[in-house]
Amino acid sequence: MISNRSILKHILTICSHILFWIVIYYFYAYFLGYGSSNTKYVNKFSGFLMPVTILVSYFFVYYLIPNYLLTKKYVYFILYSIYTFILSVFIILVSILYGLVYSEGFKEMGTVPLTKTLPFIILGVYFVVLIFVSFSLIMYNYKSIVSNENLKNKILETQLQIKDQELRFLKMQIHPHFLFNSLNTIYGFALNKKDEAPEMILKLSNLLDYILYQIEKPQVFLMDEINHLQDYVSLEKMRFHDTLEVETTVNISSKNIQIAPMLLIPFVENAFKHGDIINGSLYVSIQIKTDNNKLFFEIENTSIKENKTNNGIGLENIAKRLKMLYPNSHTLETFQTDSFFKVKLTIDNLKQFKNE
Repeated sequence: MISNRSILKHILTICSHILFWIVIYYFYAYFLGYGSSNTKYVNKFSGFLMPVTILVSYFFVYYLIPNYLLTKKYVYFILYSIYTFILSVFIILVSILYGLVYSEGFKEMGTVPLTKTLPFIILGVYFVVLIFVSFSLIMYNYKSIVSNENLKNKILETQLQIKDQELRFLKMQIHPHFLFNSLNTIYGFALNKKDEAPEMILKLSNLLDYILYQIEKPQVFLMDEINHLQDYVSLEKMRFHDTLEVETTVNISSKNIQIAPMLLIPFVENAFKHGDIINGSLYVSIQIKTDNNKLFFEIENTSIKENKTNNGIGLENIAKRLKMLYPNSHTLETFQTDSFFKVKLTIDNLKQFKNE
């Protein structure tokens, strides 16, 4: 269904074309009759030239240019342009002959009907054609630029939507591992009727609240991420008992620094999931500090190199998230020695917001 706006646009286009050709008619009358006193003949002859001018102009704009010039068929465009020129010159000659034979002004002896020769008349016609074609090409170029900008905006919008969906997908991949490990631990404690079970349930409840309600936010306070990271470590300590040794160092310059949610916890989860017990214990070292809106995060765990082919899909997902969230403003490095696995992460230009 054609909209009112589209109809109005077509009406305005038609009106502008009509106005243009009215102006051209008076241009012909002035151009051909300058210095002539026979205005009646000049006006009639100007009318004879209008059809050929309009036909040639529209033929160029709506057929030759779209089908040959814009499609880079330059040879055909030149050939058809030459044919059009020859045919139009013939029609102009016929128009002049018709005007000389049938015009009343020709019968008035001693009156000069026209002040321009045939070459000037042809030049005048093609001057008008050139103006019309040039203006049409300018409008076409303008519309192409606008169309390309709109297309770029749509592509950018689509890319942002895809990026958002990818981030959601990567976030959702984090949850199952974490929940499975935590629920497994609580289940084991409940079977053995240990006193730590209620405390574990409370900590898990806090973590679930963080995941469900904070994960959808683009940014969370770094201290909130650290607090929930420590809750996760507490859960793991209950699960490992005496076989776990964790050292945590936190040095935050400002409580207003924000990061993407669930960005650090997966590194910790990965350390417990893929770490190895060496000499009777699993050792995990966590260091978090900030300096001038720059985050330094380092985690190290005992890990036997010969037993490792990779450290899980979790690190790959986090690496993808970092590329999307902090492009060109982060570094992520991993190191594997004979007995340790280390991850070093730095993020520049972190935002700060007051925690109200």
